[in-house]
Amino acid sequence: MLSSELKQCIQQGYSTYLKAKGHKPRYGQKLMIAAIARTLGGISSDNDGERTSDGHVCVVEAGTGTGKTVAYLLSAIPVARMLDKKVVISTATIALQEQIMFKDLPDVRKHSQLAFDYTLAKGRGRYLCLSKLDRLLANDDDPYIPLYEEVGPSDSDLPLYNSMITQLSSNQWDGDRDSWDEEIPQEQWARVTTDHRQCTGRRCSHIRNCAFFKARESLDEAHVIVANHDLVLADLALGGGAILPKPSDTIYIFDEGHHLPDKALSHFAAHARVMATSRWLGQTEGQWSSFMEPFASAIGVVGRAQGMEKHLKDARQCVDMLPPLLKSLIPLMDANQPTVRYRFDSGEVPADIGEVCAAGEEVFTQLAQAFEKLTDELSRLLEDEHSSVDKQSCEAAFGVVGSWWTRAEAAQDLFKSFAHSAANPRWPMARWVTLIEQGETVDFELVSSPVLASHTLSTHLWEPAYAAIATSATLTALGTFDRFSMRAGVPKDATFEVVPSPFDFDKNAVLRVPARAVEAQNAEAHTQSVIELLPDIIDPDMGSLVLFASRRQMLQVFEALPSSWQDRVLMQGAASKQALLSDHRKAVDAKKGSILFGLASFAEGVDLPGNYCAHVVIAKIPFAVPDDPIEAAMAEWIGQQGGNAFMQMSVPDAAVKLVQACGRLLRTETDNGVITILDKRLLTKRYGQAILDALPPFRRELNC
Repeated sequence: MLSSELKQCIQQGYSTYLKAKGHKPRYGQKLMIAAIARTLGGISSDNDGERTSDGHVCVVEAGTGTGKTVAYLLSAIPVARMLDKKVVISTATIALQEQIMFKDLPDVRKHSQLAFDYTLAKGRGRYLCLSKLDRLLANDDDPYIPLYEEVGPSDSDLPLYNSMITQLSSNQWDGDRDSWDEEIPQEQWARVTTDHRQCTGRRCSHIRNCAFFKARESLDEAHVIVANHDLVLADLALGGGAILPKPSDTIYIFDEGHHLPDKALSHFAAHARVMATSRWLGQTEGQWSSFMEPFASAIGVVGRAQGMEKHLKDARQCVDMLPPLLKSLIPLMDANQPTVRYRFDSGEVPADIGEVCAAGEEVFTQLAQAFEKLTDELSRLLEDEHSSVDKQSCEAAFGVVGSWWTRAEAAQDLFKSFAHSAANPRWPMARWVTLIEQGETVDFELVSSPVLASHTLSTHLWEPAYAAIATSATLTALGTFDRFSMRAGVPKDATFEVVPSPFDFDKNAVLRVPARAVEAQNAEAHTQSVIELLPDIIDPDMGSLVLFASRRQMLQVFEALPSSWQDRVLMQGAASKQALLSDHRKAVDAKKGSILFGLASFAEGVDLPGNYCAHVVIAKIPFAVPDDPIEAAMAEWIGQQGGNAFMQMSVPDAAVKLVQACGRLLRTETDNGVITILDKRLLTKRYGQAILDALPPFRRELNC
């Protein structure tokens, strides 16, 4: 139970914050603070601070305008400080991460009188590896570069790298990719960054100037750490505590929590490209003698490296058995889809492919173990102050072997999954082959992914965490948390709370489905209907947002509009998202009016308050694209369990996406406007009423 001292601390912080800001308490915000405080206060722990009770997860759906960031900061930070725990706030988007880091946290600390320090956490991949940059510039003929990547740096890349070293030495740059003046192309950046397997850590000769370790030190001192879902999941996959604090010492807060299941699926999927893997394995043939030349006096390293060429050759020969088998699947692939792929029914791989993958699992296991042992020897060599081997050569080899070890393990995971593909009715898997065409060359990407993130998140996050909070404006679907709980594996004893938005939906917004709208399953008729309706329902002198489910329809509608209307339209794809939003705001500010045409990415995370968006038009109910292999595998699995995939998956998913799209209209309590949905199925289909009931209580003008 929450102690009276903690209750008073939370209440005092909230009232102090409201008074300093001149705000009135919000009902939903108060409910959210209470729900989080009750959950955290109900956790029992032993003398070492280890959690000894369940019921440590709190899931809160908080409508737009609730002020949920302030709610979870003011409720979680006092508890964390009292228990000597860290608070890790994780977001799905950079925009929210920056808002929390540079606006919300300073604001709460200043006005609540709570004492805490905070910092931003990023993975190694966002920071420069000075050791790699130094080697790259010191010797353009570095023998390790061809072994590390398929294409080495070109002469045109060198000015960028020289500029990096110049700005570092003059303290004009801190080694953070995000603070570089311009966008750095991924190919150039990949050569000068690292990961946990390539990094020599405290043994690196550049450790004192390492951008990553300088940033890492601030994590140890901060009470609150702002991260993103990918970094948190990466840390948890390494066992937790590799970059971020240990899960048992952490109170996690997942803002934009509805993204967590999909992020987890992406993060824990296994994939490998067959031809690219074969090329990588063949790169080292005949080069091991030159690679090992600097280590002639290091008996341990030489001994571990002796059988490496055979391991690499065995692995390549095994991989090269796959292309003829995979080519037989090409006639079964739908070439008309944007991504050409073949999904294995129930995730079960044919016997001939499974046999090759079983052999692949064995050879890549041996290869990964060999790389691990070689890495251990190189690590010992780095720690040997009396070694006769040049330290820079040792560091370079350590990085190369580390990258190979990572790649071999990734292939091992993929082949293991394909080799053991018998369907598990509890934890379904999706497995598929994607055809990759690059000019005249063809490759095959093998992918294996869990269909549900529930088992992964339960094992890696919910169970080891001291406490966790998931929040978003869209965590329920059709009025329940069932969809999120199933996908995310949230413990059954978690606290679930829906807190209301302060918006007056009935007064400030109207939801319309025009009588002239048609059912969207007839693509051609629906597109023609949208073309005819848009000029009649949109005021071209105002700020409007039109959301489409497909790029093809968006282009067809744009091309069919009169030129006078086209001049007012800013269409996704014509420029970056930020540039389009900036141009839109400028046009509205100039009283010219502007119409944004966008796809799914504009239906979430776009903040256009007031006149910037007085009308949201949604072309159709946003059902998922039917060719997505994970969605198809889930539908298949639900059917095998005797369920109705359309009603249990497609309809709830579409309802959530529609709520998110409608959420683009009212961004503040004073906003008002119209939402028009041009899909008659909301009125004619049995599921339409359920979807309508899931939307906020806008004033309705249906079939008018």
